[in-house]
Amino acid sequence: MQLLSRRSLLGIAAVVDIAHHARPAPVAAKALAARHALPPRHLETLLQALVRHGILKGVRGPRGGYELARERRRITAGDSVRAAMTAAGPDDEPQPHSRLVDHVVGPAVNKAAQAFLRELDQGTGDDLCRDSEAKHVFGGAPAGV
Repeated sequence: MQLLSRRSLLGIAAVVDIAHHARPAPVAAKALAARHALPPRHLETLLQALVRHGILKGVRGPRGGYELARERRRITAGDSVRAAMTAAGPDDEPQPHSRLVDHVVGPAVNKAAQAFLRELDQGTGDDLCRDSEAKHVFGGAPAGV
């Protein structure tokens, strides 16, 4: 079960990949795309969103690419997802395919999804209806039960 968009999944994978490969030189978008079986053009808006959010920094020049903008221990998966959610892109994005996604990022996201669903399981439709009535979401008096 996948609760995150492909773009969000790729955002996490891109940051981990760059954290791993950016020494001694920045990671080229083309190399990153190849490792995840994606077309290079597919990554540019995502990588730029990660730059805008201060997660990555772009390095210009013939040996340019991307590297982390801060220490990897100061970047959360949530940071990457929030940045990825701001990146514009097509709705029919290809799924990234790599050992990193299959064996590390995917299982971590699935574990988080299960925790998210367990949290949602704590509330019922009745709880939400009561809350909406208490906050007068629909205005006026509540409808009969």
